[in-house]
Amino acid sequence: MVLGTTAAVGPGQAALAAVEASDTATSPSPYAFAEGARSIEGARSTADAAPLEPGTVYRSSLPSSGKVSYRIALDASSNAYVSVTAVPSPGSTVSVIDGVKVSLQDDNGAPCSVDTTSFGAARSPHPVAAWGKREISPAKPLCREAGTYYVFVERVDPDGEGSSPDAWDLELVAMTEPRTANTGATSAPEVWNSASPQPLQGEAERRRGGEGFAGATPLDQGVWRDGIRPGRTLFYEVPVDWGQQLHVTAELGSSDSGGTGYTSDALDLALYNPARGHVADVGVGYDGDQKSNSLPALPPVDHANRHAPTDQIGAMRFAGSYYLVAHLAEDVADSFGDGPFAMTLRVRVSGAAKDGPRYVGESEPKGVFEVTDQDRQTAAEGVAAGDDTALRVVAVGGIGTGSALLVGLGVWTVLARRKNVV
Repeated sequence: MVLGTTAAVGPGQAALAAVEASDTATSPSPYAFAEGARSIEGARSTADAAPLEPGTVYRSSLPSSGKVSYRIALDASSNAYVSVTAVPSPGSTVSVIDGVKVSLQDDNGAPCSVDTTSFGAARSPHPVAAWGKREISPAKPLCREAGTYYVFVERVDPDGEGSSPDAWDLELVAMTEPRTANTGATSAPEVWNSASPQPLQGEAERRRGGEGFAGATPLDQGVWRDGIRPGRTLFYEVPVDWGQQLHVTAELGSSDSGGTGYTSDALDLALYNPARGHVADVGVGYDGDQKSNSLPALPPVDHANRHAPTDQIGAMRFAGSYYLVAHLAEDVADSFGDGPFAMTLRVRVSGAAKDGPRYVGESEPKGVFEVTDQDRQTAAEGVAAGDDTALRVVAVGGIGTGSALLVGLGVWTVLARRKNVV
C-alpha cells in the first residue's frame, strides 16, 4: 500500500506524514554524512596518500575511473578495519555490476583483503559500503607487521553499459579491535542453528529511518513500519550481543496507485556489522502486490566466526550495532508513483547474551564492539543521533527539571560514544 498523507491519523502519524510530504518538495541528499567528518583527498599515488586515524570519520570523493589511496599506521597486535561508504551523485546511472571496491595492502604491496559491494539487479544507485581488513591470525601470515598500510578505493565497473562518468562522494571510517587475552579458537563454530524462524508477528510501530550510518535509527526486537520513497535509502541499527542471532524480514506493502509493472530487487535490504562491513543482503521484487523476503540465516555473534571460510559468516565476528540499510529502487516510481510505500521490518534477536572475549586494551572508537544496557534502552526508545526526541519526551513526561536534564545528558553521552566518532 502507498502511504497516504491525508487520512485521519494520530499525532505521531501526522508528524511522520509531514516529514514524508516534505520529501517531495525538495531534492534531499542521498546520504547524511557524519557531522564533523573531516575532509580528505584521496591520492592517485601512495607517495601522496593522506593518513587515516582510527576512530575518525572522513569525507572524500572518488573519480569515475582509477583508484585513490589513503594510508594508515598500524601496530603488530590489533585488528584493523576501514569501511568506505560510496555515495553516487544524484542523477547518476550505474551498470548491473557496478559498485565500490576496497582493498588493503602493506607497504610492500602484499594484499591483506579485498571487498566489493554492488548496487544489485535493479541498477538503482544508492549508498553502499565495503571494507578493508588487517587481521592478526595464525592462519594469515601476511600483513601482521607493524607499519604503514594502504587503503585503495575504486569503482567496480565505471565503463560498463549504463554507467555515467560521475564522481562519487565517500565516507571513510577506520576502527581497531584489540587482541584477546587468550589465543582462543582458530576455527569457526561448526554447529549453530541455521533454521530460519517464522517472521516476528505483532502490530507494527512506526520508526522513522535515518539517512546515514551516523544517524541510523535504533531498533530493538519488534515489528517496525516506515514509509520509503523510490530512490531513497533508510538506515537503522540493531544492538546484537555476543551469542545472539539476528533474523530480519522485509515487507513492501501493496500499491493503491493502479499501476502495473515489475521491478527486480525493488527493495534492497543490506546488513552491515559494527565496523560497517557488509554481511548479507536480500532483494524484494515488486509488481504492486505485497511482497516480502528475509535475510539469509546468520550464525550467533561469535569472535571465532572470523575463521569461517565464507565472508558472510566471518562478518558476524563482534558484538555491537548491526546496521540495516533499506533502499527502494528509482524505477518503482515509473510504474507505481512516488509513494511513499509502506515498508515493514520484522526484527528478531534470539538467544541470551553471553560474555565476549577478554580484550587487552580498548577498541577505537571505544565501545564500538560491545552492547550496553544503555544501548538497549536507546534501541527501545528509537532515538537517533542528532535527534532531540529524547529531550522532548522527558520534557513532557512529568519528570522534574533536574531529573530530565540528567536523563537527557545520559542519552546524549551514549549517542556521542557510538555516533560521533570524530
